[in-house]
Amino acid sequence: MTAQALAGALADERRRVVFAAIVLGARDVSAVVARTGLSARDAATAVRRLTDAGVLADDGAGLRVDADRLREFARAAASAPASAPAADPREAIRRTFLRDGALIRLPAQRGRRRVVLEHITERTFEPGVRYPERAVDDALRHWCAGGEADHVTLRRYLIDDLLLTREHGVYWRTGP
Repeated sequence: MTAQALAGALADERRRVVFAAIVLGARDVSAVVARTGLSARDAATAVRRLTDAGVLADDGAGLRVDADRLREFARAAASAPASAPAADPREAIRRTFLRDGALIRLPAQRGRRRVVLEHITERTFEPGVRYPERAVDDALRHWCAGGEADHVTLRRYLIDDLLLTREHGVYWRTGP
C-alpha cells in the first residue's frame, strides 16, 4: 500500500470513525455500531474496506488495527525513491482546460490562457497557409464543442495574442 492508498482508505468520514472506534477498543461490528451511531450496513462496509486496504485485521479475538502492516507501509514509503520531478507545467495546464480534444473553458489567467491558445494554434493551423474566416470558424467550433467557450471568443483571443493575423477576412498563423 502506498501513502496515497492509505490516505484514500481513510478519506471517507465513516471509515475514519470506524477506524477510531476500533483504535479505542471496539472489537466487532456491533461494538462499532454502538460507539459510532452508524448503521450496521455502513459500519460493516467501512470495516470491510479498511480490512481490504490492510488497515484492519481480524485476529480471531476481534478487529484490531494492523500495526505491523502500517509499520511496513511506513518503511516502504520511507525507502521509496523520491517521486519523479513534476511534469511539464504546460502539460498540466493543457490537461486542466482541454478534454478529449475539446476546450472545457478558457483560463482566466493570461499566462495559462496563452498556453492553451498556443496548443490550439499548433494543432489547428499550418504555418504559411491562409484560411478564409469560415474555415477558421469551423476549425475552432471543433475545439469549443461541449465547453463553455465559443468559437468567436476563441478566434478573438487568438488574434489578440498575435497567434493568428487577420486581413480582409483571411487569417494566417503568426505565432508558434
